[in-house]
Amino acid sequence: MKFKSAIKPYQAAAGGWGSLEATTRFVIDSKHALKNLRNLLRMNKAKGFDCPGCAWGDDNKSTFSFCENGAKAVTWEATRRFIDNEFFAQHSVSKLYQQSDYFLEYQGRLTEPLSYNSETDHYEPISWASALRMIAQHIVQMDNPNQIELYTSGRASNEASYLYQLFGRMLGTNNFPDCSNMCHEASGSGLKRSIGVGKGTISLDDFDKADAIFVFGQNPGTNHPRMLHSLRHAAENGAQIVTFNTLRERGLERFADPQKPLEVVTSLAGTISTNYYQPNLGGDMAALRGMAKALLETHRRRITDGEDGIFDLEFIAAHTHGVEQWFAAIDNTSWDHITRQSGLSELQLRDAAAVWQQSKRVIITWAMGITQHKHSLNTVREIVNLQLLGGHLGRPGAGLCPVRGHSNVQGNRTMGIDEKPPASLLDSLAQHFNFEPPREHGHNTVEALAAMLRDEVKVLIALGGNLAAAAPDSPRTEEAISRCGLTVFISTKLNRSHLVPGKASLILPTLGRTEEDMQVSGRQFVTVEDSFSMVHASEGIGKPIAATQRSETAIVAGIADAVLGRSQLDWLELADDYNLIRDHIAATLPGFKDFNQRCEHPGGFYLGNAAAELRFNTPTGKAEFCAAPLPDSLWQDVEAPFTLQTLRSHDQYNTTIYGLDDRYRGVYGQREVLFIHPDDMGDLGLNDGDRVDIETIWHDGITRKVSGFKLVAYDIPRGNLAAYYPETNPLVPLGSVGDGTGTPTSKSVPVKISRSEETETRRIA
Repeated sequence: MKFKSAIKPYQAAAGGWGSLEATTRFVIDSKHALKNLRNLLRMNKAKGFDCPGCAWGDDNKSTFSFCENGAKAVTWEATRRFIDNEFFAQHSVSKLYQQSDYFLEYQGRLTEPLSYNSETDHYEPISWASALRMIAQHIVQMDNPNQIELYTSGRASNEASYLYQLFGRMLGTNNFPDCSNMCHEASGSGLKRSIGVGKGTISLDDFDKADAIFVFGQNPGTNHPRMLHSLRHAAENGAQIVTFNTLRERGLERFADPQKPLEVVTSLAGTISTNYYQPNLGGDMAALRGMAKALLETHRRRITDGEDGIFDLEFIAAHTHGVEQWFAAIDNTSWDHITRQSGLSELQLRDAAAVWQQSKRVIITWAMGITQHKHSLNTVREIVNLQLLGGHLGRPGAGLCPVRGHSNVQGNRTMGIDEKPPASLLDSLAQHFNFEPPREHGHNTVEALAAMLRDEVKVLIALGGNLAAAAPDSPRTEEAISRCGLTVFISTKLNRSHLVPGKASLILPTLGRTEEDMQVSGRQFVTVEDSFSMVHASEGIGKPIAATQRSETAIVAGIADAVLGRSQLDWLELADDYNLIRDHIAATLPGFKDFNQRCEHPGGFYLGNAAAELRFNTPTGKAEFCAAPLPDSLWQDVEAPFTLQTLRSHDQYNTTIYGLDDRYRGVYGQREVLFIHPDDMGDLGLNDGDRVDIETIWHDGITRKVSGFKLVAYDIPRGNLAAYYPETNPLVPLGSVGDGTGTPTSKSVPVKISRSEETETRRIA
């Protein structure tokens, strides 16, 4: 496939006509236009299905409860294209590996189980019964239960995730690497340490009540566009929106609501950010520390002058611990350190602090621009520190809002997909199911890959996702997966992971979120949890493209039945009727009492949040201030001229490439581009459009390099670079992870660039 490439700055607001045009184009290209129009009208609605894209909450008010990228996700899944025997007979795995990720997924839906034949290098059809027997044989032959890795994608339903973790623990392992390990681990871990619960504390309605919203490290226009509606409404209600983001992003500047006809056909658009600051990559903690330093100076000056201070001292005294230690850390942090590391001036940070000071109700929201650095856990805790100063917790219009990525990634963790499970979960499972689950911690994603490289893993099962493309250090990740005795991929479409098979490999075709799930007891629904701890029922409406596809829940139950039998639990009975799974969830997990009955509530139900009720499950019983110092360096003992962050394009969701455009950044028909400040480009003697090689500077003796990337001048601070993943994942060292999180530092990669002799991309679009 050939695409016309161009770099053409985008002048319009986010949303508006451009969003409508792109949505229409993807609906038509699916070859199922009428079906997908019907699907879109039922997305995020009662008696409909939850968006398979992001985890943003549903407002239950809009006529159309979907965004452009949600429409892409639906039409990409509900396509008429499909892959059959003939396709795999014609294409060897080695040949397919040379194709682009876009090409692979564009071929359509997987329709039947497939087994890899290493002698012919082709996937071949296999029956479901034979596939399940093969899985059971490999697992039974393991020396111990920890030789299996049970990977989970964020889009798996609550029901499938619950069965999956139960199967693993009855087998005897806590090896549950998942996509959260690579994205928001710092949010969960940091919040747990500070406030005792690893989730956000606000509801979606709080955006309409806030006086100020601080947005850190995210690009909602591409990654969770429905958030723009919430920000726009907040701005119209008078809230000031203060953005900290390294790149200048159109969605954080102006937004035209596609549901307002006048804004679609005219140049009308609403302003999103009232203040926009562009810190260095990894400089957000320093920016937060600078705001806190300015506020502390003002507070002390007012106290000295006999006036009231600016902090909520009553809240601090009643509900927090450790504030004086944090104040000492602030005093020991110089303005020079703050401004040098953040890349922002003292005046800019004082201005941002003034907005916080003047606001009675403040929300701070963040995403992966915060969580994929070495010091991300402490950055999240610094966010909490700032909110505790003003008592911005447990009141309407105020609180903490980590914006999770994939739909139901938060629900996966709630269901027990956790390599470090809390004792309360294990105790509950033990009592209810009458078995003793393993207590030792399992592997996160990076640890799982390291174990594979040491030949300690016999079986990898991936419940969704695309591990080979999502994980860092691509050549090492691919080698790790290929060393497994058996790899099992539960997937809707062909992806990169299928092309680095283990010694034996299976692809099991599954239903998508949009599709009708018929089991013995009748039509089923599943549930998911959004970023606001709301649990929604999701019921697909489209007819599956093939009778040989199975639901994720049925596949997990089938594997468990083949491996463990029915002496402890009748797995197939659970697959026949998902209500039975929800009864077990209700009996073992807090917040899910009367689960089946509550699923009937339109708009879902709220799980609750102890910290939002000012109950803190911490050692002191109070919210904990964190007195961590700023890091001396944003890298780990290396020096480099540039810091690179990997990010998504607009026609992308996680590793799924819907197209080759990045409309809001003005990039069309191409992906191997490198965003750079014009002055940095000039200092290197390079020009817009020149091709460069990018090489990681690291200390393990491994060369990590990608070639032939086109330079694109962009509004980004000097010394900072940005490029798309998975193309730049080879540059992220597997051993470079966040302190206390194990998350790859994909937003802080120390690199150098040089002129390239390569002019052609390596994979065929």
